[in-house]
Amino acid sequence: MAELFLKQAENYAEGRPSYPPELFEFIASKTPSQDLAWDVGTGNGQAARSLAGIYKNVIATDTSPTQLSLAPRLPNIRYQHTPPTMSIAEVESNVAPESSIDVVTIAVALHWFDLPNFYQQVKWVLKKPGGVVAAWTYFTPEVNDSVDAVLQRYYNNAAEPYCEPAVKLAKDKYRSIHFPFEPVDGVDHTGPFQFATEKLMDLDNYFTYLRSWSAYQTAKEKGVELLSDDMVEQFKRAWSTEDGQDKKVVKFPFSLRIGRVGNL
Repeated sequence: MAELFLKQAENYAEGRPSYPPELFEFIASKTPSQDLAWDVGTGNGQAARSLAGIYKNVIATDTSPTQLSLAPRLPNIRYQHTPPTMSIAEVESNVAPESSIDVVTIAVALHWFDLPNFYQQVKWVLKKPGGVVAAWTYFTPEVNDSVDAVLQRYYNNAAEPYCEPAVKLAKDKYRSIHFPFEPVDGVDHTGPFQFATEKLMDLDNYFTYLRSWSAYQTAKEKGVELLSDDMVEQFKRAWSTEDGQDKKVVKFPFSLRIGRVGNL
């Protein structure tokens, strides 16, 4: 999977939305302190940048050096290239010592992970009790009825055959993903909790976002162009209806799973 994202890193950086400040404020309000955060699968550092404004230090890791090369350089963020799977010894060497991290965040990546192995690492590295793990995802953006209907056809008829099984966990908004943690203070479940962000996009921006999908890259590697001429024309017609504006507000709904570790 790392190789797949290598080839679309620039599309990912340009096309993906930023995450809403309310998301990070909610997460930070549930952590025992704001000393150290670990952003796993940081990609181009979108989440790491926001975490760096709250936590004293951030460790941001990814399996893709290309993605990391696009990440913002801030004095309290340490970027680390890591292998796809790590032993506990490698976590200690590459990330941090046992029971030292306030929060582990995973932005739109948890569905790609080896969850049993990863959760073992999370439980080992988080402060006890009360260290927090927070993972969020989104799936399809919302523009208007016309564009959204074409996007649904695009997914069902073109993209879905090239989606990895893990993508279904994101489509399900992480409702069914295995998440073995206790509810954080103030709530009685681990989510999903709902947030949203908006991005002003023209149609080219929107296509850049669609090209950042893993299904698009998988199809391209098989010689298939998902954004065929016919598909592009359908999007163009839908984009020009209703308000007639070249740029539109695109809403990205997010689903957050958040939990804490006990005395392990």
